[in-house]
Amino acid sequence: MIGYATPNQSDITYDHDTQRASIPITLHHLDETTESTTLALTPGQVELFHSQLSRAIELRERELGPQ
Repeated sequence: MIGYATPNQSDITYDHDTQRASIPITLHHLDETTESTTLALTPGQVELFHSQLSRAIELRERELGPQ
């Protein structure tokens, strides 16, 4: 069973033919094993992900306060 996923250090790619962005990720299983795979996103999913990550950055900056 998968516990969580993390992005790899590799860069995102975009396939114009399929109109999919691919993000290399690592799946972390509950038994502590890992495996590499790819998260494939449609353009709409990329936009949603962008909004969600921007919001996460804003929340983190607000929590940290002025530095």
